[in-house]
Amino acid sequence: MAKGVITLKGREKLCKAHAGAMVLPIISQMAFGDGGVDQNGTPLETTGNEVQLRSELLRKAIIGYAFEAENTTCTYTARIDKAELADMAISEMGLFDTEGDMVAYKTFAEKIKDDDMEFVFNMKEI
Repeated sequence: MAKGVITLKGREKLCKAHAGAMVLPIISQMAFGDGGVDQNGTPLETTGNEVQLRSELLRKAIIGYAFEAENTTCTYTARIDKAELADMAISEMGLFDTEGDMVAYKTFAEKIKDDDMEFVFNMKEI
C-alpha cells in the first residue's frame, strides 16, 4: 500500500504562509527514486521528517496541475520519457519547491520502467 505525507518542511512553510510571514514557493519538480520499499518489496513507512528521497534517481519539472475537491487538493503531474530510467524499479517520489525543499513524499510498490514506455506520474497535495 502506498504511503504519503506532507513533510515537516512543507507543513512549516504552510504555517508561515498562513500567518503572513512568507509567501509559499511554487512546487516545481517531482523526483523519483528506488528507495521506497524494504527487502520484501513492501513500501516503507513515511514520517514527514524526510528531507530527500532515500535513493533519488531522477528529478523532472512539473508539467501540469489540477485542482480537485473544492480546491483543497492539487494534483501535480510529471513525465518520465522513454529513454529515462529504463529497466529501473521506481518506488518513491517527492514534490520539491523552487527553493529546493521537499514538501511531500510518497512510497509505493515498485513500478518497473520499460525502455519503450513513457510514464506519467500524478501526486496529490492534500
